Amino acid sequence: MRKLSTWDATAVLMGTIIGSGIFLVPAALARDLPAPGLIVLVWVAGGLLSLLGALTFAELAVARPSAGGQYVYLRDAYGPMWGFLFGWVTFLVIQTGSIAAVSVGFAQYLAAFVPLPPKLIAVLSIALLTVVNCRSLGAGSRVQNLCTLLKLAAIAGLIGAGLHGDWHRLLPLTSQQPGVYAAFGVALVGVLWAYDGWNSLGYVAEEIADPQRSLPKALIGGVAAVTVVYALATVACLLVLGQSGMAEAPEDRVAWLAAFRVAGDWGARLMAAGILVSTFGCLNGMILAGPWVYFAMARDGLFFRQLAAKDPVRGTPVISLICQGCWSALLALSGRYDQLFTYVIFVSWIFYAMTAGALFVFRRRHGQPAYQAWGYPVTPALFILLALLLVANTLWTQPLPSLCGLGLTLAGLPIYSSFRRMYTSASSSEPSNCH
Repeated sequence: MRKLSTWDATAVLMGTIIGSGIFLVPAALARDLPAPGLIVLVWVAGGLLSLLGALTFAELAVARPSAGGQYVYLRDAYGPMWGFLFGWVTFLVIQTGSIAAVSVGFAQYLAAFVPLPPKLIAVLSIALLTVVNCRSLGAGSRVQNLCTLLKLAAIAGLIGAGLHGDWHRLLPLTSQQPGVYAAFGVALVGVLWAYDGWNSLGYVAEEIADPQRSLPKALIGGVAAVTVVYALATVACLLVLGQSGMAEAPEDRVAWLAAFRVAGDWGARLMAAGILVSTFGCLNGMILAGPWVYFAMARDGLFFRQLAAKDPVRGTPVISLICQGCWSALLALSGRYDQLFTYVIFVSWIFYAMTAGALFVFRRRHGQPAYQAWGYPVTPALFILLALLLVANTLWTQPLPSLCGLGLTLAGLPIYSSFRRMYTSASSSEPSNCH
């Protein structure tokens, strides 16, 4: 229906990225890295790697502004099986597991104000936002726009207050301790989790007005803006708490404690509200974007046909939204989403590398497109190299979860074969229109 503007698209991207990661990861970084400067540097490095991906995906999104995003690029470059495997693991764990994790994080904060069990709050939040996004794409995007503005305002307040802290707490900038590079690589994995979600804008490309102009602006501008926000927020926390204070803080209380140190109880309350809005907006962005992958798969005959249904008036993929919401709620109730999500981080980055490789496939088949990725071929090649290094490091340091993730993905092969047979059978039984 092409209803989303450039700002709507940017809000979807930034709102989906900025969730609980920026509030959860800093404490672990302060414990694992030996110097304050490295804590800031790892956020910058994660942002630059994500920006390389955004620059690459921008060309793909403009060339194929269809619902499904990464599913479509993989399908068209390597064949429907690879697109299906991506969509399968996205529905099974990547998108739904992320929704479950963020909903539980939101519930844990809200439970301090509302006397309800956190798991019940998590399920109710998923249900509420699923209903909002079923109602209309415009309603979902308005919620996203508001949450993005409010969360940026909360983080801006933290940055503004924190920059008055002690600048000597940023020293030393680096360290020569043994194993510092390995520690930096492990820390980068956690940081990339906080940046994850920039690829989801392509899922809703079919609903974006003027995609040739809006998609590159939203992808590149949104990721660059998030990188600046993350780096400055980390600097602010370091200036107020120092590395030791961040390391000793509870994992989800670094920003809250920094706000308390600067502005007392009122500052802490405002930051808690900001974290609630941040996680709620992130949850809405993921619920809004994910169903378009399953919708695209079903439209191609590679998933249950009912998931390709759109509301005739509102244009929303209602069945896909409901199925995603039900599975996400079950994962939230089970408490197993964290383990499942660890399994597929390895697979996610394999698909990232393959998707970037699709750019070379399309260039060879179709020549230069109207919109070209900045820095081609260096940009996508560098992104592929870094993604493969991350995959190799993950396989080396976490072999069992990585192989389990690969197993979950390959479990989709017999399901893919079943849908292919069903689709072929249905196509051959349809009456011919030839006369």
